[in-house]
Amino acid sequence: MTSEPEKREPIPWKWLGMGLLIAIAGCIGAAILANSYLSQLQPPQAEAPQATIIILTAPPSPTVDAASSAMPPTPIPTFTPIPTPDAAVAPPEITSGFYASVANTDGLGVTVRGGPSTRNIALLVAEEGTVLLILAGPEDGDNFAWWQVRLLDGTEGWVVTDYLEPAAAP
Repeated sequence: MTSEPEKREPIPWKWLGMGLLIAIAGCIGAAILANSYLSQLQPPQAEAPQATIIILTAPPSPTVDAASSAMPPTPIPTFTPIPTPDAAVAPPEITSGFYASVANTDGLGVTVRGGPSTRNIALLVAEEGTVLLILAGPEDGDNFAWWQVRLLDGTEGWVVTDYLEPAAAP
């Protein structure tokens, strides 16, 4: 069995070369068209701005005469004392910084609490007539007005307004 060699068609070099030349020419033409289109999109270049030279000069120095060079005298601040309230006299109403005394308790005294509420811990019972320094207040708590007070022994707490009267300093 002898086999005959198969016949192949020869490679068409002529057509392959022509196709390659047409492709290269097409790429070059496309590049030229793209370049001309992109150059139309760019704004025109303006001329370079001209440099401006600015010469700075100082204004003339003022002339100083002896009469105008004297500064007016600076006023000296004076101390204006704030009047100190007289704690030896009872104010018309309960006021912070003044004293008050325990009153209206029918001899039972008033409970001094740790805060402005009946839910706060009871520190002690101040007897009727006890003099207290009012520190701050009034603050509302549990439908009462409360004042922060300091007893003469240094204990601090809160007392209901209803059981206090303005008093002179002890």
